[in-house]
Amino acid sequence: MNKNFENISVLGCGRWGSFIAWYLATQKNKNVYLWGPEEDYSYKVLKETGKNDYTILDKKINLTADLHEAITHAQVIIISISAQGLRGFIERILATADVQNKIFILCMKGIETNTGSRLSSLLIDAGIAQNSIAVWVGPGHIQDFTKGIPNCMVIDSYDTELRKNLADDFKSNLIRFYYGNDIIGTEIGAAAKNVIGIAAGVLDGIGQSSMKGPLMSRGAIEVARLIQALGGNPLSAYGLAHLGDYEATVFSKHSHNRKYGEAIAQGTNFEKLAEGVATAKAMYILGQKLNVDLPITNAVYTLCNLAKEGKVNQENAIDLVMQLFEREPKVEF
Repeated sequence: MNKNFENISVLGCGRWGSFIAWYLATQKNKNVYLWGPEEDYSYKVLKETGKNDYTILDKKINLTADLHEAITHAQVIIISISAQGLRGFIERILATADVQNKIFILCMKGIETNTGSRLSSLLIDAGIAQNSIAVWVGPGHIQDFTKGIPNCMVIDSYDTELRKNLADDFKSNLIRFYYGNDIIGTEIGAAAKNVIGIAAGVLDGIGQSSMKGPLMSRGAIEVARLIQALGGNPLSAYGLAHLGDYEATVFSKHSHNRKYGEAIAQGTNFEKLAEGVATAKAMYILGQKLNVDLPITNAVYTLCNLAKEGKVNQENAIDLVMQLFEREPKVEF
C-alpha cells in the first residue's frame, strides 16, 4: 500500500534544493519548508526577491532560516547541499533536534574526498537508522523541468518498502521515478558522472567533441569496475544514475561540470560549484586503494590539480587526453 508523506523539509536552498521544494509544493501539493542559513547568498536572494535563477519561490513554500523549525516540521527531510559539507551538517542536525522516526533523502551527488565514503554511509556513521535513508538522483535540468519538460529519476534505499513508498508518492507527469535496487551503484554512479562531465568539457575546450562517444563508453565501463570493487552491481553504471545522466552532464549547456572542464581546457575560470572536482579526487584515492584501473578519472584528477595551480593550457589538456588513446590495445569487454 502506498504511503503518503505530507510534511517535508528541504535543507539547502541552492538550485536543486529550491527546485525540489518547488516540485513537491506545486506538482505534489506537499506542505514544504525550505531551509537555508541566514547568511547564505542563496537564502538571501530567495528572501529578498522570492526567486533565483532557476525557480520562483511559490507561496506554498515556507522559507526559513530556523533549522530546528525545519527539522521538527518534517516527516521527510531532504538534504541538498555540497557533498563535502555533509558530515558536519549531519552533526549539526543531530545537535539541533530529535530526528527519531524521520526519513532522510539525499538529493545530492558526491563521494567524501578524505575518506572515499558514500554519502548515505555518513548518515549511518552518525547514528541515523539505515532503513530510514534514501537517495534521489538521476538526469534532468531544473531549467527544463520548470518549463514542463519531463524526465526520469531514481529513488534508492537500503529499505525496499521505503524506496517504493517514496517513488510512488513523489511521481508525477513531470518526473517518472524508478525504484533503485543497488544503493552502492546508484550513489557511486551518480557521483562519478560528474567526473565524466568534466572530461567531456575538456574535449569541448580542445575542439575534440567527437571523442565524447568513446568517453561515454569507456567511462561507463570504468565506473562499473569501481562499483563492483565496492560491492555493488556493475550494471548500475548503465542505469539512470550514471549512463542515463550523461546527456544532462556530457552535452548540456547547463552542466556545471561540463562547463568547468571546458573552462580549464581554455585556461579560463568557472566560478560555480563543479562537484566533479572533489569527486575525481575521491575516486582517484579509491582506485589506488582498491587497485581499480580508472584512466579517465586519473586524467581528470591530474587536470583539476593543474588547474588549481594555474598550469592548464590547451597543449597539456590535449596531451593528457591523447595519453588515454595511446594506451596498449585491449579487449573492449
